[in-house]
Amino acid sequence: MLLAFLLTLVLLLAGPVFLLASGAVPTAVDWSRIDRSPVGLAPDATTTPEAVVQVYAARVLSWRGAFGVHPWFAVKPAGARSYTVYEVIGWRAYRGLSVVSVSNRDPDGRWFGAQPALLAELRGPAAEAAIPKIAKAAAGYPYAGEYRVWPGPNSNTFAAWVARAVPELRLDLPSTALGKDFLGRGVFARAPSGTGWQISLFGVAGLLLALEEGVEVNVLGLTIGIDPLDLAVKLPGIGRVGWFGSGNIDAAQGKS
Repeated sequence: MLLAFLLTLVLLLAGPVFLLASGAVPTAVDWSRIDRSPVGLAPDATTTPEAVVQVYAARVLSWRGAFGVHPWFAVKPAGARSYTVYEVIGWRAYRGLSVVSVSNRDPDGRWFGAQPALLAELRGPAAEAAIPKIAKAAAGYPYAGEYRVWPGPNSNTFAAWVARAVPELRLDLPSTALGKDFLGRGVFARAPSGTGWQISLFGVAGLLLALEEGVEVNVLGLTIGIDPLDLAVKLPGIGRVGWFGSGNIDAAQGKS
């Protein structure tokens, strides 16, 4: 049993170790050169009259980026000339603030230098209907005073919480969204996409079956899975590797 456990651990960590060893995820941080500029994935709010909802994810800062991503929701009601961004930021808890951040930052800005991937999008009436649901879910997030990198609750726990409240997004969070399976004291819940179900024990072990996500197994908070519809596999650290769609968008490995 010990040998089996050690082999499993090696397999789970192979992806993150490869990313670190190859330099795909930078570990040295030069704060003076961190880039937060937009990448051009969001429609210009000043010239786009229709409502827009977009969900992004980007690798987190430093060595932790070999394991996971940071997600956020960007919304623009019809006629609005700026976006509102909903996300969870851990350091806010250390200052006694709610971890839920609501800001007007660039919707598609780089996350401390990391290129974001577009995971889901709604436009027009569908987006207009979804925006109040996102705001309500963010306001009702049950872990607003808590933050744990592993196994949660963290920014990916927040993304999964909001996604369940807005199933029309059909949000397939990447396997690198560590913390998405954290259900608190709960064991059974809808999949974040709303197209299936999952069971999870405190975010460290579980199983998810859904039309959008496919089959995912959570082992120690790391996800291994198969997405039959896109002929893709999901690997810890590496993310989603597929043959169809535009899932392999830089290191974030999201489905757009």
